Amino acid sequence: METPLLSLSTSCFSSFMLNCSPFTIEASLRNEHFGHRSFFKIKSSTMSPQIEISRPPPLKQKSAAFRAKRRKKRFKEEDAYPYSIPLHKKNPNAIFKDAQTFARQNDIRAALTILDYLDRQGIPVNVTTFSSLIAACIRLKSLAHAKQIHAFIKMNGLENNEFLRIKIVQMYASCGSFDDARKVLDGCMCSSVYPWNALLRGSVISGGRSCEDVLYVYSRMRELGVELNVYSFSCLIKSLAGAVALKQGLKLHGVLIKNGLIGSSVLATSLIDMYFKCGKINMACHVFEEFSERDIVVWGAMIAGFAHNGLQREALKYVRLMREEGLDPNSVVLTTILPVIGEVGAWKLGKEVHAYIIKTESYWRQLFIQSALIDMYCKCRDLNSGRRVFYSSRERSSVSWTALMSGYATNGQLQQAMRAIMWMQQEGFRPDVVTVATLLPVCAKLADVKRGREIHSYLVKNHMLPNVSLTTSLMVMYSKCGCLDYSRTLFSSMDRKNVISWTAMIDSLSENGCLYEALDLFRLMQLSKHSPDSVTILRVLSICNKIGMVKHGKEIHGQVLKKGFEYIPFISAEIISMYGRCGLINKAKLMFDFIPLQGPVIQTAMIDAYGYNGHYQDAITRFDEMMSAGFTPNPVTFNRVLSICDQAGLADEACRIFRLMTARFGIKSCKEHYSIVIRLLTRIGRVEEAEKYIQRSSSLA
Repeated sequence: METPLLSLSTSCFSSFMLNCSPFTIEASLRNEHFGHRSFFKIKSSTMSPQIEISRPPPLKQKSAAFRAKRRKKRFKEEDAYPYSIPLHKKNPNAIFKDAQTFARQNDIRAALTILDYLDRQGIPVNVTTFSSLIAACIRLKSLAHAKQIHAFIKMNGLENNEFLRIKIVQMYASCGSFDDARKVLDGCMCSSVYPWNALLRGSVISGGRSCEDVLYVYSRMRELGVELNVYSFSCLIKSLAGAVALKQGLKLHGVLIKNGLIGSSVLATSLIDMYFKCGKINMACHVFEEFSERDIVVWGAMIAGFAHNGLQREALKYVRLMREEGLDPNSVVLTTILPVIGEVGAWKLGKEVHAYIIKTESYWRQLFIQSALIDMYCKCRDLNSGRRVFYSSRERSSVSWTALMSGYATNGQLQQAMRAIMWMQQEGFRPDVVTVATLLPVCAKLADVKRGREIHSYLVKNHMLPNVSLTTSLMVMYSKCGCLDYSRTLFSSMDRKNVISWTAMIDSLSENGCLYEALDLFRLMQLSKHSPDSVTILRVLSICNKIGMVKHGKEIHGQVLKKGFEYIPFISAEIISMYGRCGLINKAKLMFDFIPLQGPVIQTAMIDAYGYNGHYQDAITRFDEMMSAGFTPNPVTFNRVLSICDQAGLADEACRIFRLMTARFGIKSCKEHYSIVIRLLTRIGRVEEAEKYIQRSSSLA
């Protein structure tokens, strides 16, 4: 159906059926049989359905017989099909096909208008038409249209149709209305597993459902005697993937063992995924080891699980084990391991994977793999290779452009990242939400408020706001550019705040020196429905550390103990530092002794607390005990210890620590380190040694 004819037919249809008034159709049709144009003007009066045709005068060369034949062939309402929407009840199948065509084009409003006309004419709609409409509604995720379609199904007496019931449940679940989907099944004693599977699948796809909702569906299935299949258990396990539902997941694992279903690769993959998402890595490995017939999907679940939990080395190890078993990585595994390679900086391994992708031509043509390659090279600090992959691609997308911009930003080429957005638009690609979220931190680093405002205007113009993530990025950008009032305005205008937006605003106030206002905002956050997470607590502890508010710091410490955050190294270190800065060295020592695993971060915080309170020898002793315990000091630790030596005038200790840093641990010294040692040696009259250090420091340039 050609576009002009479609637009004409829609006009006719809306005029006749929606308004139920006499209609007028004006059309220009091309007559290919006779080689000339015929212009028809079709009118009807309010008194009669008679259709009149006015046409240009007939051509003189045509015969009288031909003119008589043309007069016989009068244009009638029935002749409108298929060039416009049918307005009669003689060809219901034709009407159904038009409704299905509109549904395939995602034009649900036009399709529903046809259903309204059919209902008024008393024409029943078939199951296929409703199936097409439901499919369109699932694609658009429109709950309002879903309810209208359901109402038409009820009016046509098809609510008990098994096929449509499955589709209706899937439609409501996809639109995010889990309650409506559940009501469809609660209203009937359905013992078939397929509608229930549709409900479980919808809960997995839509997400955001509590485990209680999923368990209610499971209990209802058991009550009605529904025989669960592998697909049912797979959806249940995926719904329970989370630390909150770990107990229920373990019970479900037991049910699978009891029923002899543990040999299914689908269920094994689901169990591995669930345990990884619950943080139970050993349990996931146990399921994997027990399963003998491992296909590429099971291996992929293991690799993705390790990557999700930040165990990049383990993920790469399992890729090698998979290759040893004779399985080649597919596109899913490749898109999983390429970001992992970038995170660990395994440039050589990335080259090998790139060679494998080129060898497998079908993978090389996939845009998302090309984008992953660009991202991997840029994270490995090989921007030139990333650019080569980008410019050698025959096809580009907004994803590949965004990967290149992110690569420029990661490698410090901020201006180049800003230019890339203009080149992207010149190629006809519109920046999406991810592209904008990549560019806003670049504007913040450049303190380029002008370009930041341009991006803000683009978001408003293209209706991308309100969006919590983008609004938070805008707040941070404006605060970094010194426009804190804009950040306050954006934060106040947010209808749906989350923990990240609260934390970002607290951090923005802190960075701009509004420390007491940041604490007030934290108190407001506690009164809201959003509970502070570990990052928020860390920011507030840092504020208490800066202003020396020990009373408020103790309150935060209480919340840390209540939430179980005391074993997070950075939070424990900040508490130790806070007590040390407030002069409570005994409390800092008590907190230090309470922590079972005293890593370099905790040790450095305790050394800093000793140094701040003038306990210089205790700080040096703590440093020596740290090395004796087998912990490797980091550059921050050495900076702090050398500064303490400078404050205490401990020249010999400073020289010893300097040698440890450079010779034993291979940490590159900087001018600040040399200046501390030179200053101490000069102060006690050891000029010759100081000159040696001066000569060595001159080679740094």
